[in-house]
Amino acid sequence: MKVSRIVLYIILGFMALLFLAPLIMMLINSFKPLSEIQTGGLMTMPQHWTLGPWREAWSHAQIGVEAKGLKPYFANSVEIVIPAVAISTLMGALNGYILTQFRFRGQQIVYALLLFSVFIPFQIVLIPMARTLGLLGLSGTIAGLVFVNVVYGTGFVTLFFRNYYANFPYELVRSARMDGAGFFGVLWRILLPNSAPIIVVTVIWQFTNIWNEFLFASTFGSFNTSPLTAALNNLVNSSMGVKEYNVYFAAAVIAALPTLVVYIASGKYFVRGLMAGSVKG
Repeated sequence: MKVSRIVLYIILGFMALLFLAPLIMMLINSFKPLSEIQTGGLMTMPQHWTLGPWREAWSHAQIGVEAKGLKPYFANSVEIVIPAVAISTLMGALNGYILTQFRFRGQQIVYALLLFSVFIPFQIVLIPMARTLGLLGLSGTIAGLVFVNVVYGTGFVTLFFRNYYANFPYELVRSARMDGAGFFGVLWRILLPNSAPIIVVTVIWQFTNIWNEFLFASTFGSFNTSPLTAALNNLVNSSMGVKEYNVYFAAAVIAALPTLVVYIASGKYFVRGLMAGSVKG
C-alpha cells in the first residue's frame, strides 16, 4: 500500500473520530451512574456499567408534570412520520408526473411556486398554519402534525420527482398510453415501479426531516401528542434539582437512533438515488 494512501486513511480516520466524538461521549455516559459523571468522570469509561439511565429515559423520566418517559412520545413520532412520509411521497410523485408528462397553461408558474416553497423559512408559516389548523379542527392533534409536515415537505418531494421524471424515457409513457393506460395507469404501472431510486431518496429525506423536526412539533403539538423531539426538550428543561445527565444522554441517543439506523442501512441508496435524477441516460 502506498504511503500516500496510508496517510489519507489516517486523516480520514481522524476526521471520522472527530465527527463521531459527541455521539461516542453520549453513549459512554449513558451507561454510567450519575455519581461517576458528578465526580468529573465525563471523559472516562464507565467503572460500573448500568442500563438504569436508559430505563429511566424510556419509561420513568419526568417530562412536564408527569413521569411518562419517552415511550409514548416515541410512538407519537412513529404515528406522525409514517403517514406523513407516505402521503408526501405519493403527492410528490403525482406532481412530478403532471409537471413532466403534461403541458398546460401556467405550468411553469405552478412549478416556480412549488420551487419557491422550498425556500420558505419555517417561522413564516407558523401563524397562517396555526389559523388553518384551527379552522380544520386539527390543533394539538397527531393528524394536524401530519398535515403540517406533508404541506411543508411537498415542495421538496415534488422537486425530486420532477427532476427524475424529466429524464424518464418518454417512449415508455407513450407506449403505455397507446396500449390504453389512463392517467393513473401510467403512474401506477410505468412510473412508480421504475422510481425506486428517487422513492428511496424521498423516504430518507422526509423521514429524517420529520423525525428531527422541532419547531412545528413544539408549536402545534399538545402535551399528549408531542413527538419525540419536543419531549426531549421538555425532559431537559423540566427537571428540578439534580440534573440527570446520564438520563439526558440516553434520551438523546434514543431520539437519534431511528435516523442513524435509516442512514446506515440505506445511505448508499440515498446517494445513488440523487445521482439517478441528475443526469440523462
